Amino acid sequence: MIKERNIVTCIILSIVTCGIYGLYWFITLTDDASRANDDPSFTGVKAFLFTILTCGIYSIYWNYKIGKEMYEANQKRGIQTSDNSVLYLVLGIFGFGIVTYCLVQNELNVIAKNN
Repeated sequence: MIKERNIVTCIILSIVTCGIYGLYWFITLTDDASRANDDPSFTGVKAFLFTILTCGIYSIYWNYKIGKEMYEANQKRGIQTSDNSVLYLVLGIFGFGIVTYCLVQNELNVIAKNN
C-alpha cells in the first residue's frame, strides 16, 4: 500500500532533523515507487546502500531510475503523464534532489488517492 505524505511536512522534517528524515524519505519513496510499478528489485534499502558505497554517485542514477519507475507506474494505471526521468536526472546533477523527492511524492500521492 502506498502511503500519502504531506510534502511540506516532509521538507520541514528533513530540515529540522538535519537530513535524517530525508534519508527515511528517500528509502520510502523508493519502496513506494517499487510497489506502484510492481518492481521488487527496486528497493529503498538497496538504493540507500548503493548510494553510500558509491559516495553518492548512485543517487544521480536513482533520480533517473525513479523517473522511469513513476512513468511506468502511471502508464499501468492509465494516468496521463510525461516521462520526467531526464528532468529528475538534471535536478540531481545540480544538487536539487529535494525537488525530485517532492515531485515524485506528488506523483505517488496521486496514485495513492486513485487506489
